[in-house]
Amino acid sequence: MPERIRLGESELWLIRESEVQAHLTMARALDAVETAFRDWAHGRATNQPRQRVHTLQGTLHLMGAAWRHYLGYKSYFSFAGGTRFVVVLASAQTGELLALIEADWLGKIRTGAATGVATRHLARPEAHCVALLGAGSQASTQLQAVCAVRPLRTVRVWSRTTERSQAFCKMMSDLLEVELSPVTSVEQAMDGADIVITVTAAREPLVSGAMLKPGMHLNAVGANSLARRELDTHAVARCDRIFVDDVAQARIESAELVIPIELRRLSWECVLPLASLVGGLAVGRQSPEEITLFKSLGIALEDVAVASAVYESLIG
Repeated sequence: MPERIRLGESELWLIRESEVQAHLTMARALDAVETAFRDWAHGRATNQPRQRVHTLQGTLHLMGAAWRHYLGYKSYFSFAGGTRFVVVLASAQTGELLALIEADWLGKIRTGAATGVATRHLARPEAHCVALLGAGSQASTQLQAVCAVRPLRTVRVWSRTTERSQAFCKMMSDLLEVELSPVTSVEQAMDGADIVITVTAAREPLVSGAMLKPGMHLNAVGANSLARRELDTHAVARCDRIFVDDVAQARIESAELVIPIELRRLSWECVLPLASLVGGLAVGRQSPEEITLFKSLGIALEDVAVASAVYESLIG
């Protein structure tokens, strides 16, 4: 059971990382994130794009949202020694502080869940082969989410470090009933893939337009600043449908979209919120040959949605 702590005149629950991991399953995260996006499309949620405070040594990131009975924010500090995440959850009716939640795993699983929701609505129903570019700390929840929404049979994993991709395949083979194979090039991973997931720390594009094939669905997850991108301009320009988790946040964080727009290869009118698709206000894939893209940035609404699921599971 979580610890009850006092903060000033308020008492709230302190929910530790181990408790989040024990109670926040991928199925629960997928349901919470999809429901929150659907509510947002119909005016029943609010999201505030991320803001950053920089120093020479590190960065403070702040993002907030409101959904149903909850109001909350995530803050995290990125320094050379690592990144520390916390979510604060309050009552949207009274402002009463409800919980202080350690949020490393929470952030990873909500990012995976957003990819899962986008894949559920955009990938071809029979899609079964995944190219996973990146084998770092975010990769496992990305793959778990896509496995939950599509009948995957084959996953090809590429990483800049061969040992890492091999270790990742071994670890995930024990968790998922899917054939995982490490590969030595991006091109090898993408050859014949139905779904592509990019979740790397790349600063320069890994995926070119020439690598895309009709019918692919792409989830571009790794880059959320104007200094980084995983897809080049031609790749983005080839996509028939483009969705993001928050258009306002994409305008200030997504180099993958900002650069093609500056080069007049894309317009913001073609970039739609995922909420509008989930909420039935926008159309998704219209043919098996279309190429679709979900550009994930990671937004506060996702954090508040899964934080509330953890809170309700533990506290009731």
